[in-house]
Amino acid sequence: MASHRGTLLVISIFPFFLLLQPSCGRDIEREMTVEVKAGTEECFYETIKAGETLDVEYQVIDGGQGELDIDFYLAGQTGEILLQDLRRSEGNHRTTISEEGDYRICWDNTFSHFNTKTVFFGITVESDEDDDLWDDGLEETITAEEIYEMKIEDIKDAMGRIRAHLTKSRFTQDQLRAYEARDRNLAESNCTKVTTWSIINITVMLVTGLIQVILLRSLFDDKSRLHGIWKKGAPSTFS
Repeated sequence: MASHRGTLLVISIFPFFLLLQPSCGRDIEREMTVEVKAGTEECFYETIKAGETLDVEYQVIDGGQGELDIDFYLAGQTGEILLQDLRRSEGNHRTTISEEGDYRICWDNTFSHFNTKTVFFGITVESDEDDDLWDDGLEETITAEEIYEMKIEDIKDAMGRIRAHLTKSRFTQDQLRAYEARDRNLAESNCTKVTTWSIINITVMLVTGLIQVILLRSLFDDKSRLHGIWKKGAPSTFS
């Protein structure tokens, strides 16, 4: 039992660890799903150097009652708004940072009074400093002729492109899963609405039919109280 609880604890804190862990080099890729409760906002801070490129993609995958909109903004160190979306269900922003500092990435749900929004987002910080990752003394152990033959620079460029494509492919797959989750949530919400209104309509039809049966029977039942009312309200046939 204790080991089971320990497993649940590790699973529950893993997304936050993934978000906060340092990445190798200066290329940072982070993905997370967060719930933004009604009347609140959720913010995340990222330290970005000057000249680096910040790429933020997000989408609301569940909003309750079919509301899939949220406010988004990127704020600098002094609080100025650099990027902003109002009442959107998804967005994609790419910007080059001109000043090093801690930047605030926020999703604002303060306009909603009841519905909690579930947001899937990915943050990518790209830099041109990745070339240092490959300088592990390799060039010092080989001759100039070997460097020329192996075309080290071409190999590094090719591996960099492969890495970028793999990262983009993984994020695209995560986006497709998020779209599937959003569509499933919408389908389940619509199914619940249809089921609820169907039950209400059937109940009204049954009650209406029961009332009609009671009224028709009262017309021919002399002992019924309603029969006396019908008899008193009926116009006289003969004057």
